Amino acid sequence: MKIAILGWGSLIWDIENLEPHVAGDWHMRGGPELPMEFSRISPKRKMGLVVCLDPQHGAACPTHAIRSTRARLTDAVSDLARRERAPEDLIGRCTQDGAHGRLPEVNEAVMAWCRMSGHDGAVWTDLEPNFLLSRGVPFSVKRGMDYLRTLEGESLAEAHRYIEEAPSTTMTPLRRALTTDPWWQALRAA
Repeated sequence: MKIAILGWGSLIWDIENLEPHVAGDWHMRGGPELPMEFSRISPKRKMGLVVCLDPQHGAACPTHAIRSTRARLTDAVSDLARRERAPEDLIGRCTQDGAHGRLPEVNEAVMAWCRMSGHDGAVWTDLEPNFLLSRGVPFSVKRGMDYLRTLEGESLAEAHRYIEEAPSTTMTPLRRALTTDPWWQALRAA
């Protein structure tokens, strides 16, 4: 099987334990466009905001693809789950015949991309936005920016690093707002 791993955030620059299970370089902009936003608070990233699939608050952004060396989709799912420190049911997966993921529109887009690109299957991180669950209020760009301003020390440094190192194509509404925010821009110089 020709299986792709799709990425759009830290996976691009921090492939971590997936390295022995991929071949070649990332094909930047090589995956389907999917709706995403920095609307997930991540304990792994010191409680900073991370990008996730979020059709309610996000914008369509290009994804990137790298080839898995695995011959079975279940192995590629397990590899990505270990890298993400997530249960396997939070790893989206598809073949040209069907998909398993939490968002039907994403499933359809990835299946169509597989057919068009000649891939037999694909896997992707399918963690939900959790801003509402974590903060008790729905996500908005303003609330996301306000949340970032509450972070200090290592948490703020990691949040800034993560958002700034995400591929430039991951231009979500929050990230677009941060590009003109004087406070955020001052963090670059610090």
